Amino acid sequence: MTQIKHPESRPSTLKVWILAARPHTLTASVAPVLVSWAVIKRYCNHEQQYYHQQHHQRTSSYSNNTPAGDPDDTALLSCDPQLNFLSILFAIFACLIQLGTNLHNDYADFVKGADTDKRVGHSRATQRGWLSPFQTAAGSTGCLALAFLLGLFLTHMTGRMDPFMIFVTVSSVFNAFCYTGGEYPLGYIGLGHWSIGYSGLGDLFVFLYFGLVATVTVPYMYIVVRMREEEVVHDEGFGILGIFRHELFVTSLIVALPIGFMATGIIVVNNLRDRLTDIHAGKNTLAVRFGERFARIEYMSLIIGSYLMLIPLSKWKIMRVVATDKMNYAMFLPLLSLPKALVELKAMGFQGKDGAALNVHVGGTAKLQLIYCVLLVFGLVVL
Repeated sequence: MTQIKHPESRPSTLKVWILAARPHTLTASVAPVLVSWAVIKRYCNHEQQYYHQQHHQRTSSYSNNTPAGDPDDTALLSCDPQLNFLSILFAIFACLIQLGTNLHNDYADFVKGADTDKRVGHSRATQRGWLSPFQTAAGSTGCLALAFLLGLFLTHMTGRMDPFMIFVTVSSVFNAFCYTGGEYPLGYIGLGHWSIGYSGLGDLFVFLYFGLVATVTVPYMYIVVRMREEEVVHDEGFGILGIFRHELFVTSLIVALPIGFMATGIIVVNNLRDRLTDIHAGKNTLAVRFGERFARIEYMSLIIGSYLMLIPLSKWKIMRVVATDKMNYAMFLPLLSLPKALVELKAMGFQGKDGAALNVHVGGTAKLQLIYCVLLVFGLVVL
């Protein structure tokens, strides 16, 4: 593949690396972690209120000693100071994974022929000749190596070689390379032909890793750390499946659904915009496989689904108002982002924009996700 040289218009080296890394997309990594932090705070506050309410009722009914609660009911009542530390570290891990994915995408889309002079999206550093394929591949490897080391540290923080954390760390790094694929580095192990994005699985990948995994991992780590401190993990039957059944983990999984919908919407806009050039490169995204109309319906379903999910969230146990056990209307605060959502939905509607005109709406959907998540955090923690 021949690079397109534009020496006269080459930005500074710093700006070139920023262009290749696309740090403006990091909101898709940070927002789910922020929400997961808020879910844990909400859980702690809810359980404190509920526990004290029950304690008061029991002491009012009995003059003898109050029965103690089960360990797994009381172990997480007060939020541990490690919560902030775990959240910050995992947010850095998620950002490194995304930066590594972006840089590898810059490299691999060029060498595989997807990024050419006919590209309608934002400029890519390798495609423009501002960075060599070796440089972007090396930058990606550096980010993902740091992410891998940080993932191992987070695994160690659980106090054991936790299988879930090992899976999150290894699969995240592997999928960052595999998202676009290419000969480096997967070719060294005979997997150079593998590509998540080129096979049409990119939407599923984003939903799983930038939605579910990004949202549930901090609650998972928090449960493990706290339970080990309380020595609950030594109780018979409280293994990894016990953590998956824990109310906090299940709640974080439910909350992760609308976050994943929003994140997937970002890649849908991107794929709709690029579908005509992707066809020639053999990049069979869902927009290529099923066409423009499917992509627009998919986008509208994801965004509308994110708002519909607020209904069950408002009725979920730990989201309820403890004093009245009624739905928490603060969970509907993300509806304040609807004006922004309507702008994006209009652009992606059946008579909406196409091609380069969608560039602004890739970032627009990312901003919508961030606004939605910030409002959700406010509803979880403040109100």
